[in-house]
Amino acid sequence: MTQTSTSAYSNRLIYRRLLTWVQPHWRIFALGVLGMVCTAATEPLFPALMKHLLDSGFVAKDERDIVLIPAAMIGIFIFRGVSTYMSGYSMAWVAARVVLDLRQAMFRRLLSLPTGFYDDQSTGVLISKVAYDVTNVTQAATGVLTTVIRDSLTILGLLGFLLYLDWKLTLIALTVGPVILGVIKIFSKRLRAASRSGYSAMGLITHILEEAVGAHKVVKIFGGQTYEAARFDEATNVYRRATMREAAAAAATVPLTQVAASTSVAIITYLALRQSAGPGGTTVGEFLSFITALLMLLAPVKRLTDVSNPLQRGLAAAESVFQVLDEIPEDDNGRVELPRSTGHLRFEQVGFTYHGAPRPALEDVNLEILPGQTVALVGPSGSGKTSMAALIPRFYHLSSGRLVLDGHHLEDLKLESLRANIALVSQDVVLFNDTVRANIAYGISGHADEAQIIEAAKAANAWEFISQMDKGLDTEVGENGVKLSGGQRQRLAIARAFLKNAPILILDEATSALDTESERQIQGALDTLIQGRTTIVIAHRLSTIERADLIVVLDQGRIVERGRHAELLALDGVYARLQRLQRESVTSDLLAGSAGA
Repeated sequence: MTQTSTSAYSNRLIYRRLLTWVQPHWRIFALGVLGMVCTAATEPLFPALMKHLLDSGFVAKDERDIVLIPAAMIGIFIFRGVSTYMSGYSMAWVAARVVLDLRQAMFRRLLSLPTGFYDDQSTGVLISKVAYDVTNVTQAATGVLTTVIRDSLTILGLLGFLLYLDWKLTLIALTVGPVILGVIKIFSKRLRAASRSGYSAMGLITHILEEAVGAHKVVKIFGGQTYEAARFDEATNVYRRATMREAAAAAATVPLTQVAASTSVAIITYLALRQSAGPGGTTVGEFLSFITALLMLLAPVKRLTDVSNPLQRGLAAAESVFQVLDEIPEDDNGRVELPRSTGHLRFEQVGFTYHGAPRPALEDVNLEILPGQTVALVGPSGSGKTSMAALIPRFYHLSSGRLVLDGHHLEDLKLESLRANIALVSQDVVLFNDTVRANIAYGISGHADEAQIIEAAKAANAWEFISQMDKGLDTEVGENGVKLSGGQRQRLAIARAFLKNAPILILDEATSALDTESERQIQGALDTLIQGRTTIVIAHRLSTIERADLIVVLDQGRIVERGRHAELLALDGVYARLQRLQRESVTSDLLAGSAGA
């Protein structure tokens, strides 16, 4: 799957799309806007009050003014406080909900994406997008909106008051507007580019962290600390440089706009002083009130110019988020609901090539697997064994040919009903950082009672060690089962397959990384598990599949031999050669062990 190119996005389209995530919460957003309107309405009141005091020479003409004016000041600021709180809390609530909604949507999209997408992606980069990038989206979604609405209303209120006091001087003040807009436009592009670089660098940092932490034993054993530290230093330095480019552009915007604004204020002050010197000129109250209102304009104007930085950062983050949301989920165009399958599979001239691979992984594969049959796929590394098994649950789409299950083309079946009929036990056991119970009953925990879970654990030869744990089924296994041995992890995976009770079973190198005792226990559990099921076994250790109903030998993506164990040995072909190589390897290991003893 190809990610949507960032060049396809424009600021306007991204922002409009971003606002659609705010729209469901428009009531709370409207409450926040109302708070901003109320806050902005109070802005001209203070300079107006100062005008009244200055023009009266700070002498109360009415006894009531002595009480009313201070009370009005307190009332103004209490009202401002309430409305500011209302707008601030409302906007923070909307921002938090937008982050929540986006994170949930991104995670659901990641769960629905095809296996090919993950083949081309770094886990660390994807984690960075969900955990980091999405938080910066709120700067554009609500933070920028808050600033723009609040400060625009404040500016309008103060401009209205300034026009009322002296419209000529106010028009002169407005000449600074185009200058400020020009400065913002110049630096916006640089801010956007720097923000993009920053997000890319943060994804790389997360990727390196995820790799170094996950492979910490390999790093230590092979002395990779210096190499990993150098990679991390380089990535963090790239992020620092991007941050500094962003800071440089943001920092330059503020003084330039302030110089333009202060020049405007200076010109207005000069003209106002000349007017006040002549007859019928501006009163002291009018002049100071005008200057006060004009100076009060500087803060919201400054905030509006500063808004370009978080806006561009937020838009860059939104690009990153929408790239994930725009990924095309797995095709699920099937209309046929598959009941419990008989497990009758047919590969008809199947061809498959991985995206971007130089040659096909499978070519012209023809094979029939009968219900309840155990079929072993063997061959050298890269021969296509795992690829062939991965096509059955439709992790990938065929490049050519047909794969038929119970008379139905696999593409015609609904994905959920297809995969409900398949269980998988692989060499790389995946356990979740949860209890033993949750791992065995994963995916069907709401439908399995304790008796069924225990029965599955006993069938997998796992109940003996589970029952000896302090908390039994409620024992936490740690990240990917780190608290368990390899054999124990494998038996939990087998118990999970027992509990699912699917008619089709895929065993991918299920015993290849185990010691002899663990292999014996697990092989016994697997022998029980495969009874009455269509089983596809991928094995490098050929001794484990000698009793298979059918052994299929692959080489460079093609089936070169098929038959039972004795028949293939009699052919003296690829299978017989693999058997001899393995026997020589085992004999060599035994001799080396004896010599060492």
